[in-house]
Amino acid sequence: MKTLSPLSPLSRSVIAMTLATGALLPAAQAADPLAVGILIPGSKSDKGWMESGYDGLTAAQKSLGSKVKVQMIENINYADMEQALTNLASKNKLVIGVGGQTQAAVMKVAKRFPNTKFSIVGGNKGDEMPNVAGYDVKQAEIAFVAGAAAAMLSKSGAVSYVGGMEIPSIVNAGKEFGNGAKYVNPKIKYFENYTGDFDNVAKSKEATLAAIAQGADVHYHILNLGLRGMEQAAKEKSTKIVGSYTDRCGTDPLYPAYSITGVGYQVQYAIDEAVKGTWKAGYKPFGLAMGPKASDMVVCGATPEMKTKLEQIKKDIQSGKIKVLEG
Repeated sequence: MKTLSPLSPLSRSVIAMTLATGALLPAAQAADPLAVGILIPGSKSDKGWMESGYDGLTAAQKSLGSKVKVQMIENINYADMEQALTNLASKNKLVIGVGGQTQAAVMKVAKRFPNTKFSIVGGNKGDEMPNVAGYDVKQAEIAFVAGAAAAMLSKSGAVSYVGGMEIPSIVNAGKEFGNGAKYVNPKIKYFENYTGDFDNVAKSKEATLAAIAQGADVHYHILNLGLRGMEQAAKEKSTKIVGSYTDRCGTDPLYPAYSITGVGYQVQYAIDEAVKGTWKAGYKPFGLAMGPKASDMVVCGATPEMKTKLEQIKKDIQSGKIKVLEG
């Protein structure tokens, strides 16, 4: 049997240095996943804003896999928002509030958690903080385009809008929907109503039926679960709805068109930026300028003339030729 010769002092020195640098140790473990907390105030299956936000979350999870770990809270009353956000902020590195209605609570909680990043999907310009990002979906822009599409689709020459809370961004979207409809048909009749609650089914149905009684045959909305009421009214009276947030063409004949408001896109954007280490605080506008994932208008089975007209309207909004309200 051959015996190994003793190690020379130089060999022992090389091995010691190698062990010290970790070259002979197992490969370092992957970085810990980014802890993300997300507040979805309404239902994640509302066919509206909240569901779009949830879709963006699931898309981010699918894309990033083990790089993120998510904690989600949904269906929270306004009075409980601050407590829910505090819970998320105490356990996560990034906290996302889905909806402008979370903004006031986020700004309060962010002061107590300066080392936690906060993103508000649907955030407006306001007081800036070094750990808060506000993403403006610019609903008024796409609402104008949706109004134009609704006017093209209307057979009665009357369209309607139902909003939830009567706050600036929701009211501005309603005004611009009416302006877009009148841009295409100056003689069109326009009916606008607010229920005071994004989730009240009975009130949104009542508001839609009132508009239908005055001749409206195409409706638009910024509602969450309240959309169920609009759907009930439209089905009963054989009218149509321009959907919001997500393109679902071909899934329901009640919807001949959809406006894309990239709520989910912004949720995914916030998570992607935080994972890459490029997340930035401050106000960031999205809207048409950020491309079709952020904002777009889709008419199911649109004619070439309709497509051309809508594309020109979008270009004119971006160039400033058509001026719309903020929000």
